[in-house]
Amino acid sequence: MLYIIFKEAQAVTTLKEIDVFVEEGKRMKMKYVCSKCGAISDVSTRKAKCNCGGLWKLDYKPPKFDLSFVDRDAWSIFRYRNFMPIEGDIWRDISLGEGMTPVIPFNEDVLLKMDYFMPTLSFKDRGAAVLVSHCKAIGVDSVVQDSSGNAGNSVAAYCAKAGIDCEIFVPEGTSSKKIDMIRSHNARVNVVPGSRDNCADVCRAKVEKEGRYYASHVYNPFFYEGTKTYVYEVYEQLGRIPANVFVPLGNGTLFIGMIKALEELLESAVIEKLPHIVAVQSEYCEPFVKAFLAGEKKPAIVTPKPTMAEGIAIGVPLRGEEILAYTYKYNIEIIAAPEKRIMEAREALAAKGIYCEYTTAATYAAYLSYCDLNGQTSDCLIPMCGAGLKSDH
Repeated sequence: MLYIIFKEAQAVTTLKEIDVFVEEGKRMKMKYVCSKCGAISDVSTRKAKCNCGGLWKLDYKPPKFDLSFVDRDAWSIFRYRNFMPIEGDIWRDISLGEGMTPVIPFNEDVLLKMDYFMPTLSFKDRGAAVLVSHCKAIGVDSVVQDSSGNAGNSVAAYCAKAGIDCEIFVPEGTSSKKIDMIRSHNARVNVVPGSRDNCADVCRAKVEKEGRYYASHVYNPFFYEGTKTYVYEVYEQLGRIPANVFVPLGNGTLFIGMIKALEELLESAVIEKLPHIVAVQSEYCEPFVKAFLAGEKKPAIVTPKPTMAEGIAIGVPLRGEEILAYTYKYNIEIIAAPEKRIMEAREALAAKGIYCEYTTAATYAAYLSYCDLNGQTSDCLIPMCGAGLKSDH
């Protein structure tokens, strides 16, 4: 593991000096490690996964989190770059000003993190900014990716900024507005018949056949190094982490990033314990709910049904064992959002000025259902992951 330790206080006096020291450590130590067999690879590899089939994890441990090492002059997620595996200054040419979204009170019990206040109107910009910066840093000039819409839109936008050729695969039924946004960034779009999981299979077959770089928000661990800034921001903005944190769970891009950041805050003695975390699935696609209730270590085999919560309708989550391991380690709850309450929740949010997409409303629907079962639950944080106009179809 890479342990970056800052120089003695008298030797490091400015953020610039810290940047230089941290960069030296990153260049020397950062590696991929296979989550299955433990094989090691350089992060410049074009292989989407290990030869054994295991997904890469990033062998990187940041310095202890300290707000004094945040670059307050950088108005984007890259203000936290001393705690992220960012090499060089390429990020300066890639960033679209993502992040720094406000936390607002919705009512006396709920805080909303307004993550659809982003360049492409979804939280996925956090991960895409870091992933595409990495692609540019290692000389990638063309990528492919599969998505239910939001991640594809984010990757397409940042590739456009970076001058990287981009091709996106989406499943049938994806909002036409999301598809239009992807195409607006000069990315090619392939609409694949069948489920979200089938769409991923078709895209990965192209990766295998043509040797294209797979800019996947599921496979590539650099994506999670972007989504973890969600927690950094909450802590910087509130000076604490709320007692109850709700998070949508499909492939786990926000879930995994959030856990990584909370672990970092815990190890840095910034927080004393992790908050109570409630992960939310769709009632019509709940491989984690079923596995959690049965105490299984792998996601349950399910047949997804059509759901308004398209962004979390993942029947085969490839980092499922990793997600369930976190679930049991930190006593995380996993619940389902009742399909019939998604529209009700969306309307309740909109009635107070919050116009979000259906998948985002599903998290609030799950919160309402949770309160029905467990009573009033206060000091809750819920992410507003995607803007409403993107899913009106």
